[in-house]
Amino acid sequence: MADLPVLMPDAMSMPDRALSLASDISGMLASGKTAAVAEDYTPPDKSTRNILQRALTLLGTPYRWGGTSPDKGFDCSGLVSYVFRSALGIDLPRVSKEQAKSGELVADKADLAEGDLVFFGRKGRVDHVGIYVGEGRFVHAPSNGKDVMVSSLEKGYWSGKYLQARRLAGS
Repeated sequence: MADLPVLMPDAMSMPDRALSLASDISGMLASGKTAAVAEDYTPPDKSTRNILQRALTLLGTPYRWGGTSPDKGFDCSGLVSYVFRSALGIDLPRVSKEQAKSGELVADKADLAEGDLVFFGRKGRVDHVGIYVGEGRFVHAPSNGKDVMVSSLEKGYWSGKYLQARRLAGS
C-alpha cells in the first residue's frame, strides 16, 4: 500500500485538499488491510471508523501551536481532543502529557489497534500525541511549518521517540 501523501499544494483550499485525499482515506477505511496482515483481521467498529474518518479528513490542516480547530489549525493535542470530541463526544485533557493518563495502557506496541492514542517524547516525558490508524502509522499535527499528516511508527524520526499508547473506553 502506498504511503499517504503528506504534502499538498499550498494553493488548494481545505475542501479541495480533503477531496484530493478521499481515495487514500477510503482505501484505509474499507477493508483497509494488505495481505501482510493476519487473516483474522476484523475491520474497526463504528466508533473507531468515526475516529479515523474524522482524523483523516483533517489531513493537510496547518499546524498551529495551541490550535484546537480545523479553521485555525491544530497542535498535536488539540487535534486529538478535537477528533475524539467531535467523533464520539469524548472530552480529553488539553495537553498530551495529561492525555497520556487517560484510558487504559496498551503495554505492547504489537497490540496497538486503530484509534489508540500513541505518545512520544524524550527521556520518558510525553511531549507529543497522535492517533494510530493501523499498519504501523499514525495521524498527527507534527510541528510548526508542517500540516496534519500520517507518519510511521516503525521508521524515521518518530520511531525513536515512541513512549506508550492508551486505549480509551468508548473508542
